[in-house]
Amino acid sequence: MNKSEPKRYLVTSALPYANGPLHVGHIAGAYLPADIYVRYLRLMGKDVKYICGSDEHGAAITIRAKQEGISPKEVIDKYHEINKTSFEKIGMSFDIYHRTSEAIHHETASDFFTNLYNKGMFIEKVSEQYYDEGFNQFLADRYIKGTCPKCEHENAYGDQCENCGSSLSPTELINPVSTLSGNTPVLRTTKHWYLRMDEHQAEIKQWLEDVQATEKWKKHVLGQCRSWFQEGLLPRAMTRDLDWGIPVPLPDAEGKVLYVWMDAPIGYISATKALTDDWELYWKDEESKLVHFIGKDNIVFHCINFPMILKMHGDYILPTNVPANQFMNLEGDKMSTSRNHVVSVDGFLAEFEGMEDVLRYALTTNMPENKDSDFSWNDLQARNNSELLAILGNFVNRVLVLTHKYFEGVLPEIPSDDLETVHEKAEEVFAAMQAMPYELDAAIHRYEFRNGLAEVINLARAGNKFLTDTEPWKLIKQSEGQTAAILSICLNIIARLSVYMEPFLPFTAPKVKGFLNLSAEDEKAILAGSFNIAAGHKINKPSLLFSRIEDTQVAAQQQKLADAKAAREVAAANANETTGEAVIAPLKDTIQYDDFIKLDIRTATITAAEKMKKADKLLKLTVEVGFETRTVVSGIAEHFSPEEVVGQQVLLLANLAPRKLRGVESQGMILMAEENGKLVFVKPDNKMGDGMVIS
Repeated sequence: MNKSEPKRYLVTSALPYANGPLHVGHIAGAYLPADIYVRYLRLMGKDVKYICGSDEHGAAITIRAKQEGISPKEVIDKYHEINKTSFEKIGMSFDIYHRTSEAIHHETASDFFTNLYNKGMFIEKVSEQYYDEGFNQFLADRYIKGTCPKCEHENAYGDQCENCGSSLSPTELINPVSTLSGNTPVLRTTKHWYLRMDEHQAEIKQWLEDVQATEKWKKHVLGQCRSWFQEGLLPRAMTRDLDWGIPVPLPDAEGKVLYVWMDAPIGYISATKALTDDWELYWKDEESKLVHFIGKDNIVFHCINFPMILKMHGDYILPTNVPANQFMNLEGDKMSTSRNHVVSVDGFLAEFEGMEDVLRYALTTNMPENKDSDFSWNDLQARNNSELLAILGNFVNRVLVLTHKYFEGVLPEIPSDDLETVHEKAEEVFAAMQAMPYELDAAIHRYEFRNGLAEVINLARAGNKFLTDTEPWKLIKQSEGQTAAILSICLNIIARLSVYMEPFLPFTAPKVKGFLNLSAEDEKAILAGSFNIAAGHKINKPSLLFSRIEDTQVAAQQQKLADAKAAREVAAANANETTGEAVIAPLKDTIQYDDFIKLDIRTATITAAEKMKKADKLLKLTVEVGFETRTVVSGIAEHFSPEEVVGQQVLLLANLAPRKLRGVESQGMILMAEENGKLVFVKPDNKMGDGMVIS
């Protein structure tokens, strides 16, 4: 059997921390794409296991426990059940949803560490690590925040910057702060065990290049991995000073636990062990295909760290692909549970009852497969009303209603002449019916789930067009036979849709199959391409598949986000009033005078302004610089209307290299200051001539 035809599949989704509820960004990132993939493989009769579960160790759990004033055990028990239920509600079809707190996982992870330790894969190293003197404890990575040294994001964690995805060590952070006390931590010596990643870089790099011969990986996944190889891998600590986690199985390691990224991925293995006695077939047989679905912030751990651990162990297969998605934002801003800028799974389903597939559809059509995407309430409304309702639901309902109206729900025998006449008009829709399964299959195996869903909806669109073009409601007066032939073709389209939509819309597909009264044998025939609605087949009466989302419902959700933002701003203002201080950003890296003197800052006046199309944050400004007129694109549209800025004298960074934004070349940058989240112009106290140099 060649590599393109695996005997079995093992599919994993990133284990979510059991420290908070799930939101739609999580679902679009690592869970919905995996579920679509697994459901499709099952539909094709493949042997597949879908593995997931709660990640219940590490600093994230202890942080939540401190926030809620409960024990870590109470935290994981609470959020494991919440998230497990949320996944069930949205239709995630895991074969097992396990827990890393289970004994089988502790045993498996400890055995892994011991195996690698006995093979000499670790070095014991005493180093300086951050310590919070107020709490009398060493700080794990997630207990430290600071400025990312690579992208200057001000809220990077000690192990990773979630803004740029870079993996970090705590001592790399600029202006580190303890999340426990808010104070600057001190450095103290401690002992840990480091994985010799430097010694094994070459073989992991070669494996990553070799696997491209059989599977094409996403560019951003390969790009991030190659950048790590280019910088050079260093030994990485696989243990932490914590009182919550899997104890390091060594006699001289009291008070130390396994690093969560040593622990959590092994959870895929322990979950498979808990699921099936033949787990080794899925993890150790070269004819098995392992696919990890993750978000882009986990790329380095699933593409370098975990494969290296598996390879060092020696008995396990490595992933064939890691189709990591990027991030999904919300209404143009990063989703954040802590800022209450989020759409939770449970919250959505509570307010939009019975719309599980509407959410799955909207998330799939906007899935961040290769770049960040944005969830908006207006887009969800449009996807539901204009596509699910107007195309798919409308087509199914019209065809079934007409079948009952003209033939009481039972297709009659169709004269061959009438069948031939109608078939001559149906070449386009027949071509769509034949092509869809092949195009869908190709999209699924390229991990292009947006395109796969588009193929299914396009078949419904083609069916709608065929029905509209042939007008059976008029033809019935002239020929019952031709009317029956038209409806027969449409019913065959719906039958195919009912089967192939299932990976995407698992709540809707059974309803449509029920309308058509399809049997398991019918489904097999549809997949084989041999199904045809026979004369005498009974069609059940339909009910509506989808309902409209009204403007008032969308406005209510948008108002919730606006209220949450206003509450954050009030809280920040109150905090500033209490302290008597503005929120001051930390200093950036020191520059030399020679760097500063290169900046050409001049006075200028904004003479015209307009909003940029399809860019809510940007204004296109016409700026008079004294010696010439320039166009500048500025990200100030959320703070100022075009009318407010016209006539403003500003300071312009005039020798900044031009840059195209949304197709418009921006020739400079307006200098602004930010105070408590609000932008203000930096400008001369007194009106000056345009083009004056600021020095």
